[in-house]
Amino acid sequence: MQIIQMQLADDLITEIDKIVKEHNTNRSAFIHDALQKALEYYHEHKLIEKHRQGYLRQPIQKNEFSVWEDEQAWGNE
Repeated sequence: MQIIQMQLADDLITEIDKIVKEHNTNRSAFIHDALQKALEYYHEHKLIEKHRQGYLRQPIQKNEFSVWEDEQAWGNE
């Protein structure tokens, strides 16, 4: 691991300190988890955008999936 220095606004530090006290953790762990979640969010939304662009380039055609309708099982119907 590497040690980094950051500047954060006082009100942000105050909010973080309240949360870490409530969850019995520390700033470093909290910020590490927050950054990890931010990276997961970034990658997820990047993939969503990739899929969106793909469907814009090649939209679903009418009745494209109708061949599968007979294969659906809806329980007691």
